[in-house]
Amino acid sequence: MQNHRHPVDAAGAMNSVAGQQLRAKLGTDENVLASLEVDLTPDLRFEKGLLALTAQRLVFRNAEGTIRDWMIEPGMSLRLLDHGGVGTLELHDDHRRHELWRFTLAQHPEALVLMQKFDKIERRLQAPGNGAPVPAELDEDETLCPTCHTPLPPDSEECPACARQQAPQTSTWVLLRLWRFAKPYKNQLLLGFLLTLAATGAQLVAPYLTIPIMDKILIPFQNGEKIDPSLVTLYLGGLLASAVVAWILGWARTFVLAKVSERIGSGLRTSTYDHLLKLSLDYYGSKRTGDLMARIGAETDRINLFLSLNALDFATDVLMMLMTAAILFLINPWLALVTLVPLPFIAWMIHMVRERLRTGFEKIDRVWSEVTNVLADTIPGIRVVKAFAQEQRESDRFADANLANLQANDRVNKTWSLFTPTVTFLTEVGLLIVWGFGIWLVSKGSITVGVLTAFIAYIGRFYSRLDSMSRIVSVTQKAAAGAKRIFDILDHVSNVPDPQNPVPLKNVKGSLTMEDVSFRYGSRSVIKHLDLQIKPGEMIGLVGHSGSGKSTLVNLICRFYDVSEGSIQLDGVDLRRIAVSDFRRNIGLVLQEPFLFFGTISENIAYGKPDATREEIVAAARAAHAHEFILRLPHGYDSLVGERGQGLSGGERQRISIARALLIDPRILILDEATSAVDTETEKEIQKALDNLVQGRTTIAIAHRLSTLRKADRLVVMDRGEIVEVGPHDELMAKEGAYWRLYMAQARRAEEDAEAAGVVIDAASRVDATAIAKPVHENRSSVQI
Repeated sequence: MQNHRHPVDAAGAMNSVAGQQLRAKLGTDENVLASLEVDLTPDLRFEKGLLALTAQRLVFRNAEGTIRDWMIEPGMSLRLLDHGGVGTLELHDDHRRHELWRFTLAQHPEALVLMQKFDKIERRLQAPGNGAPVPAELDEDETLCPTCHTPLPPDSEECPACARQQAPQTSTWVLLRLWRFAKPYKNQLLLGFLLTLAATGAQLVAPYLTIPIMDKILIPFQNGEKIDPSLVTLYLGGLLASAVVAWILGWARTFVLAKVSERIGSGLRTSTYDHLLKLSLDYYGSKRTGDLMARIGAETDRINLFLSLNALDFATDVLMMLMTAAILFLINPWLALVTLVPLPFIAWMIHMVRERLRTGFEKIDRVWSEVTNVLADTIPGIRVVKAFAQEQRESDRFADANLANLQANDRVNKTWSLFTPTVTFLTEVGLLIVWGFGIWLVSKGSITVGVLTAFIAYIGRFYSRLDSMSRIVSVTQKAAAGAKRIFDILDHVSNVPDPQNPVPLKNVKGSLTMEDVSFRYGSRSVIKHLDLQIKPGEMIGLVGHSGSGKSTLVNLICRFYDVSEGSIQLDGVDLRRIAVSDFRRNIGLVLQEPFLFFGTISENIAYGKPDATREEIVAAARAAHAHEFILRLPHGYDSLVGERGQGLSGGERQRISIARALLIDPRILILDEATSAVDTETEKEIQKALDNLVQGRTTIAIAHRLSTLRKADRLVVMDRGEIVEVGPHDELMAKEGAYWRLYMAQARRAEEDAEAAGVVIDAASRVDATAIAKPVHENRSSVQI
């Protein structure tokens, strides 16, 4: 859960009891420029402290209330580090480190602000004429962008760095980009346009027939003449015929265009989802699940509704207005000009509110995606929510997001509620003007009563269409905002692109070569100039402290990310020259937390090979030691697995994932902590399955319990993104180097755990104490190796 407290505002922390006590120790001329809630002790225990920066010194209050301070002198520096989910802030000068503070990464933005303001104080101290005191108000109002942590300009909420990276603001013209999805249906669209034109023309026949009905039938009758039944039949028949033709053409037009718009919307939804699947993992790391679901679901539905109904109505309105205006000018040009008096005012209003509505609907989209984000977080994690009794907290989160959504809608409705009645009022005034001018023309003998009646009928249709067109401004801006969010996905280019001319994979042997491989997350170097050769069929164990780069290296081998420097080669071919799908079909991945889809057991096992026969699925399950427990399920292989594998134990899910990997018969096997989250008996079953899985395959295994890697041909010891040792277990133990220290530290810790559990370990078994003490070790808080 993210903490949305302003990262730079020192008032939040300084107004607490600890903050007030710390503030009491400051001088009368000292202001707090930045503060940091230090929530870890140097030995990584949770404990609250508060670090504050003034223009003269750093002041720290620990959990016991003890306050220490360090005067800021030229040559001092703050160094910010993060490792394994823990941030560290160190105060140094040219000779030594004065102090360090540790905190969880939730406090990272505050630490960034404090460090940046400290650096500015230092620069002023070291500048010529540094004898002058540093002003206490130094950048007190400076804030950081919550996305990229770049300092924001004063009195601004927009980040210049993010703004440079953002696409131009959306406008209605973004809807024209939908043509790429409409182009395959251009013939049907042309037919729909012709039907719309014909239907609109048929609707305009009826008002024109009111002229002869009034002038040749009703007015002569009032003057004493007889009604001619043949004329009545003729004109009324014409009215009926025009209504029937308009109905038939309108039905055909709506059917054709609605059918086409549904296909356009379906194509848009499918293309967006297909493109989303092709994007690299770093894209998903910066997006929320609920937001992406809202884009593909709600936004495409909104665009589809616009295309199927609103765009059709808009086209009909435009045609109706143009054709009506043409008929009006043919009947009487002066009266037609009077009819158009309200148009400039309505056009001006549309222009004024269009931008406000567009930005308002974009804001609504963002806050609505936050509502769906809360749902996407809470529903899959409902077990954790209930386990920690956080129902009220999640309810409050949802209420806050829903309130933001309500407020955003209220702001848009405030604009829209004024706009629509104003347009209606202007059209009513226009109709009044036409009545007045028309009566004057009748009195002068310029037009007949029948012409005025027809004019009023046409004017009613003209103004009703004008009012309808003004209302469509809202839905158009909603569709434009939705289209922009869709094209934000479609315009994103994967960081792991497919080559234009991929090298075909044939007879993959499984040799992997890493030459001078480096990789960075942003500006942070994770892998540094790594060289490694893995032979076909060789089993490699990756070991090292958490954060040493093991999982990142595996991600690079799977090509979830591309290397920043150097190359990774499969059988002598650079991975970037191989089609991603071809390469990954040769990789089997068994993760620490196996993911199962909602469906049957057999469907989950056959996920990588959907056309697998039942015999192949059963054979894979047998090899994974899953066949027996599957048969004990109510429907065997056809038993339904709940979402994310609910209803199965961790070991059962893991064996199904091993069967899934076995079925595709990969040449390269990746095992990422495959047995770390299960009990001893289950581990034995999984280990038997893994023994079947690794045979004849190039295997790369990550394990924190080093005893599980003793069967590896070679162990690769990593530290801070570099390989520090390579060799078999016995050889590395004999060297008494980095691997030996890791192994012995883990053995000692396991021995302590075993002794705490009352298990007696003889001297011969001490080295393998990890296996005995495992159940205890799993339930204790420890630093992972």
